[in-house]
Amino acid sequence: MALSACSTEPDNQKLAEVEAQHVRDAADAGRIFCALNGEQHFQLNCTLDRIASADGQLLMLGRADAGYRRFRITSDGRGVVTADGADEARVSLMDNGLIEVAVAQDRYRLPATVRR
Repeated sequence: MALSACSTEPDNQKLAEVEAQHVRDAADAGRIFCALNGEQHFQLNCTLDRIASADGQLLMLGRADAGYRRFRITSDGRGVVTADGADEARVSLMDNGLIEVAVAQDRYRLPATVRR
């Protein structure tokens, strides 16, 4: 009877919080999770550099294949936009202050300041 109160179901909110903290910690260390070239699963194999420019704050996301993508941080609620190239960034809000940024076949998970 006492065991019936215990659940073996995962606590999805707790898992999301742990994942978000892991993403933030990795980004603070200059690493981010990415899924490149249409891959389904994210891996911690991209780099993150923050650059101050005359046009505002830029993020340079390094790819494992030695390429990179540049994004401009916006203050209009979009999060980030591509700073160069023909492909537009599609930004999706995730739980716990994270965003997923997709460009062409690449996806990146980044910490973000989310305003309500």
